[in-house]
Amino acid sequence: MQKKLIVIGGGAAGFFCAVNAARLNPLLKVVIVEKSSKVLSKVKVSGGGRCNVTHACFEIPELIKHYPRGQNFLKKSFHWFSTKDTIAWFEERGVKLKTEADGRMFPVTNDSQTIIDCLIKEANKYGVEILFNTGIKKITRIDDHFQLDTEKQKLETDFLCIASGGYTKATQFEWLQQIGHSIETPVPSLFTFNIPDNSITSLMGVSVDHATIKIQSTKLSETGPLLITHWGLSGPVVLKLSAWGARELAHLQYNFSISVNWLPAYNENSLRTEWQHLRDQHAAQKISNKNPFGLPGRLWLYMLDVCSINIDTRWADLSATLQNKLIKTITGQVFQVKGKTTFKEEFVTCGGIKLTEIDANTMQSKIVPNLFFAGEVMDIDGITGGFNFQNAWTSGWIAANHIATLE
Repeated sequence: MQKKLIVIGGGAAGFFCAVNAARLNPLLKVVIVEKSSKVLSKVKVSGGGRCNVTHACFEIPELIKHYPRGQNFLKKSFHWFSTKDTIAWFEERGVKLKTEADGRMFPVTNDSQTIIDCLIKEANKYGVEILFNTGIKKITRIDDHFQLDTEKQKLETDFLCIASGGYTKATQFEWLQQIGHSIETPVPSLFTFNIPDNSITSLMGVSVDHATIKIQSTKLSETGPLLITHWGLSGPVVLKLSAWGARELAHLQYNFSISVNWLPAYNENSLRTEWQHLRDQHAAQKISNKNPFGLPGRLWLYMLDVCSINIDTRWADLSATLQNKLIKTITGQVFQVKGKTTFKEEFVTCGGIKLTEIDANTMQSKIVPNLFFAGEVMDIDGITGGFNFQNAWTSGWIAANHIATLE
């Protein structure tokens, strides 16, 4: 009898498991079961439609630092399939990747469709079947195989890989808990900060290459590019904070204070020391015309306004009180965050199947034989920059590689 593998989920991890298992074991019948009407939808929208495939980070100790959850697990997994393997896998199939200045890697075509076409071509080449609009209601282990109850039919399979992605609510994991697995409660990761009723939002579209954001009353702090939006603050620095602070910020119900240092090269004291030199240097010039820090013009005028500094004031005439206020604003402006917004379409959760119940070297369940996991359904999540996709490729490949060898 021909052995069968069903992969639940037609995303990056599910596809990678399916196409590699079918390629490595031609005798295996492989089926992807997808609850929606399309596959690889996150791949399509990732990186602004360009698909941030992975990140140019090649040393495992360095690579795992980009994962708020799952570091010890990935330390083992990445030995089997890591960044260089991802690059080689796609290049062998005619998809060259390029590295951008910040380390993110994209197809040279700058089009996510290139990645989708490559994966679908592999699926067609190795006879992977895809069932669309098929949601799984229940999984039952019967003797040495699985029975899957869907709305339409019952499916049977010898091997099962669950790559259904992250869920927003614990109740959505119930069908997996029924087969004996336990979960870490899911909370959102990778989100932006809402700052309602604040004039900063009038600067939407303004960005700063380096800013440090500290979340007050916590140890959370990050430095990086910051983007002002019509609802608050975004950009890599905010997304990193939201990932590292996912559980803490959920506990605070997304209501907390932050301080922004718009010039991380300085703190309040060092900028005050530098200020006298700047004051002497630009004495006769209007403070509104001369911004010596390279900050965006609109941001500088906003700061003067926040500090009630008249735009016609000369550097030499700035009072000690207003000077002090401006220095404090530049190095530690405080905002009240109330709520969050999902970053584009790239919804990521922290939480999922407990990693203690999965073998990092095979992706097989330690509880149920021949049951495998791949991707974000596990309690692994990375910061923005291609790290979540790298986990998808790695876990999908490891599961496929092990399933292909099973009798």
